[in-house]
Amino acid sequence: MQLAVIESADNPFALTKFVDGKYFAIKELPTLTAALQIPLAQLREIVERSDGPEITGRELPPLAPESEVWGAGVTYLRSRDARKEESGTPDVYQKVYEADRPELFFKANFRRTVGNGDVVGKRADCTSTVPEPEVAIVINAHEEIIGYTICNDVTSRSIEGANPLYLPQAKSYLGSTALGPRITPSWLAPTPEAMTIAAEIKRSGAVVWSANTALSSLNKSLEHLVGYLFRCQTFPDGVVLSTGTGIIPPLDFIMQEGDIVTITVAGIGTLENEVIEIPLDINKRFQRAMQ
Repeated sequence: MQLAVIESADNPFALTKFVDGKYFAIKELPTLTAALQIPLAQLREIVERSDGPEITGRELPPLAPESEVWGAGVTYLRSRDARKEESGTPDVYQKVYEADRPELFFKANFRRTVGNGDVVGKRADCTSTVPEPEVAIVINAHEEIIGYTICNDVTSRSIEGANPLYLPQAKSYLGSTALGPRITPSWLAPTPEAMTIAAEIKRSGAVVWSANTALSSLNKSLEHLVGYLFRCQTFPDGVVLSTGTGIIPPLDFIMQEGDIVTITVAGIGTLENEVIEIPLDINKRFQRAMQ
């Protein structure tokens, strides 16, 4: 059983139980927002006893519309080494890897997040874009991890590599965040130590890159990351934290339009997205389309 958000006929953000390919309403929790406002124990009790009717609709990213996606960086040794290779200021990444305070950054809101089967974007002004396959944790307003999903933290590597202060431009743009396929509740998920992460990129049907890692290689505990995320912060409607990547393509690899990125986390599911290029004038095109 997993938790899924769907756009149904009478609820644009219906929270459902996903069982054997079907969606079932949770009458006491009509939205993921409502689920993220209550304690984990209460959520589990409601979900386990729920016997709502089957409903249909279009599946959405597993994110509350009022919530946010944040990211953690340089949490794996491989990530530290890759960032040092890419950057003109490698000491920055060595220091944050060793520090008690993690790198945490705002990644996306609901409008900028896509789900399983949607397209992710590469910036037109970036010479090297890569996927960053990550386990994402879904956290409620009470700082409890209520479940797990998958994030493709698409990153404009050449932009961040030019200057670490460009990180917001490298990380937060239209199509840079994919979440999915659904949320595996924490009481049903494998232990974090047992979660393995595998990723591959196909181009014209052929695998051009693949790699794998394990969440056990994370150099900071999930609780440590959550603790810092909630310092001087409130998330009344919950938050998703993508925990960083231990899988990064080599420096000479460039993701191309039409590539298919597939990320699988044991016990959580598979997230798959096609890559498109995001033009520099996307806002002007959007405004013209709205006229």
